[in-house]
Amino acid sequence: MNAVRAENAPIGLDGKVVVVTGGTQGLGAATARMAADRGAAGVVVVGRDAVRGEQVAGALEKESGTEALFVAVDLGDADAAERVMAAVDGRFGVVHGLVNAAAETDRGSVWDTTAALVDRLLAVNVRAPMLLMQGAARLMKREGIAGSIVNVGSVAGYGGEVFLLPYATSKGALHAMTRNAAFALMRDRIRVNLLNPGWMDTPAEDAIQRRYHGADDGWLEEAEARQPFGRLLDPAEVARGICFLLSDESGMMTGACLDFDQSVVGAGPGPKATPLDVWGLDAVQDAVKAKP
Repeated sequence: MNAVRAENAPIGLDGKVVVVTGGTQGLGAATARMAADRGAAGVVVVGRDAVRGEQVAGALEKESGTEALFVAVDLGDADAAERVMAAVDGRFGVVHGLVNAAAETDRGSVWDTTAALVDRLLAVNVRAPMLLMQGAARLMKREGIAGSIVNVGSVAGYGGEVFLLPYATSKGALHAMTRNAAFALMRDRIRVNLLNPGWMDTPAEDAIQRRYHGADDGWLEEAEARQPFGRLLDPAEVARGICFLLSDESGMMTGACLDFDQSVVGAGPGPKATPLDVWGLDAVQDAVKAKP
């Protein structure tokens, strides 16, 4: 490889330790695998499901030779972030990258959202990422690491559908949090960016569609047929975007909030009232009421 080619070669995550929340399935698991494939020395998988978590961590070590650690926590707990970072420090003594991919997506509209639902979504989707950023930044600064933090938002953070009030609110908060933290940490060479995925084909989305929207086995094909690109997002392609932001390939980029979707905010016809039967709000409200 000549000097010019070597200088412009893609930069991976060689030798880095990366923490991924929500890493037991879907986008989080895809990101953990991709980080390992791109040379990460250590990957910390964070999640609630011990069986899936140990499976993901074991696969990383077996298939990629990456040292992996599973940390079982409920990010709704106030001390969850502290326990995660203590485990990371104890095992690796350093962290180079943090991906806040975990999120609660329970439905609720302006008509039926409860205080308990708001508290739960804000705890998992806002408080946990904030405290995890704090803990990661402290480790990075202590070790003199020019690190990278990636928050996973959502295009719903611009407003979202009528049955996503607390979820959309939490993702909107991530925008402000990302910019504030990016500005606060830039002198420490710690970058913070946010990626807003759109509708993605994951096991969690399948469960949501069946539970709240009465979807049957053909829902995915029908949904994909309506999309401009003829499919939903694949977790692997979003994971590539996350790994780009984690790596030095993204240079000095910080404080950026990037949309990763087949829609363009502000373009096309202006918003207009939509019949409730199109949104399926009644069905969602019935599912919320029936939830144990």
